[in-house]
Amino acid sequence: MRLGVLDIGSNTVHIIVVDAYARARPDPFAGERSVVRLMQYLEDDGSINDDGVRALERATRKAAAFARKNAVDAMIGIVTSAIREATNGPAVLERLEEIAGTKFGVLSGSEEAELTYFAARRWHGWAAGRIMVLDIGGGSFEVSLGIDEEPEFVASVPLGAGRLTRDFLKHDPPRASELVMLRRHIHDELEPLATALKEFPKPDHVVATSKTFRSLARLAGNRITVVGPEERRRMSRSDLGNWVDRIARIPAPARVELPGITPERTHQIVAGAEVAHIAMKRFKVKRLEICPWALREGVLLERIDNFDSRPRESGLDLSGLG
Repeated sequence: MRLGVLDIGSNTVHIIVVDAYARARPDPFAGERSVVRLMQYLEDDGSINDDGVRALERATRKAAAFARKNAVDAMIGIVTSAIREATNGPAVLERLEEIAGTKFGVLSGSEEAELTYFAARRWHGWAAGRIMVLDIGGGSFEVSLGIDEEPEFVASVPLGAGRLTRDFLKHDPPRASELVMLRRHIHDELEPLATALKEFPKPDHVVATSKTFRSLARLAGNRITVVGPEERRRMSRSDLGNWVDRIARIPAPARVELPGITPERTHQIVAGAEVAHIAMKRFKVKRLEICPWALREGVLLERIDNFDSRPRESGLDLSGLG
């Protein structure tokens, strides 16, 4: 079956298309995204303004046409914090569902964390042991921890790179006073999470997902030698720390000259770097690895797991076990 996941996030409207089979890794077929940066369209009352709604409609219409062009058999639609929290979110969502021709699941922050953890768990496998997963979105920051396919700990806090840029960084480059306030706010939001995580065993492996982490790893990390098409990178806290203050001094238009900083991320990479660095310090993470699978893959994997729940056919006689 050809499956599509249409993800309407705080920064992009992104569709991925895969060929999916029961008990098999999804085979990537195609993908497309439109940059919306929804946070810039939020009014003081928390509503998405008319320009933002039109931008979402255009991006959703484009994604729906992409799905038809690529003969998608079934579409899964998801929305995250930006529409979930908007005061006119339900009305906007109803309009987007009409355009896309599919219902959207409105994911809570905890559900985002659980599905992202599920994808990372599958990608890294059992050999990774207990994993911690960090994810920076446009509106929120998720943390999850566990050793099985369901996490033992999940948390979501409003520390998305787009949200923090809008709320704290009013100038470009940001002023020193703005960065002080931003860092204080991040510390305050992460303090309860850092305290709660002390109750769990230390993770064997820390991984990060999201475009923000991938951009930072291309800037401050190093490539892992692997066989295959997937780019794999690690990033240490010290290497990231060497860049945090530097990128804050560079104007947004000039940041695109840096490795890994794309035009759609250049305005919010300062806030994203601050969240990443402070989280690594507060959670005592010295280094992490970038995971190529995240929320959308978690949604796909959950759907694929439900294709066929029958026991695997086998010529082995298992009747004597158990």
